[in-house]
Amino acid sequence: MRILIVEDEPSIANFISDGLQEEGFAVDIANNGKIGLQYALDNLEGYDVILLDWMLPGLSGIEVCRNIRKESKNIPILFLTAKDTVDEAIFGLETGANDYIRKPFSFEELLARIRVHMRKNETDVITFTANDIELNVEKHTVTKNNILIDLTQKEFALLEYLIRNKNKVCRRTRIIEKVWDIHFDYDNSVIDVYINALRKKLDSPNSESFITTVRGIGYKITTEE
Repeated sequence: MRILIVEDEPSIANFISDGLQEEGFAVDIANNGKIGLQYALDNLEGYDVILLDWMLPGLSGIEVCRNIRKESKNIPILFLTAKDTVDEAIFGLETGANDYIRKPFSFEELLARIRVHMRKNETDVITFTANDIELNVEKHTVTKNNILIDLTQKEFALLEYLIRNKNKVCRRTRIIEKVWDIHFDYDNSVIDVYINALRKKLDSPNSESFITTVRGIGYKITTEE
C-alpha cells in the first residue's frame, strides 16, 4: 500500500516515512504544497492515504486538499497540524479532509488512524483469503492452512497487493507503483526476486504455484471460489 506525505519539516517527514516503511508501506514525500499536489494529481489511483501538513510553502495544505477533492472524493486525507482550536479543526474537515492529528503525535496513533481510514475506504475488510492462504492486514500476519508463514515487510506488502486483486492480472508497473515508491530505481526485475521468495514460502510441493506468471504483463493469484 502506498502513502503520500506532504510535509516541509524533514525530521517529521522522515520520522513518519521510516515508521511506515517498517510497516510495509511504500512512501513518497513532497516538501511543499505545489509538489505535493502534483504528486497527488499524477497518481490519485496509486495512493491509499495522503498525509498533509496544514502549513506548507508554495500552497497551503488547505489549498492542496481542496484541489485534490475536485478530482477525488474517496482518497483519505489526514491533516497533520499544530493548530489546536475546534474552529480550525472543523474548517479543515469542511475543506475535505477525513481526519486530523495534532502535532506532536505518536507514530502508533498516526498508524492506527491510517489503518482506520484505509478500512473505511475498503468496506472494513481486514482479512483477505485466497485458497488456503489468509492475510490479516491489522495483525500483519499470513497463514497457510492456519500455519503462520514468516514474511519480510516487503514480501507482505507484495502479497497484500496481489491478494487484494486476486483473479485480476497485476501489471508489473502497477506493482512497482503500489509496493515500491516513485523514487525507486526502475529496475522491475526486483519483483521477480520477491515473487520467487513468496513462492518458496507459500507453494506446496508438487503443485502449481500459488502465484501465476502472466508472461510479458505481470502476475495473478487465481482462487478456486
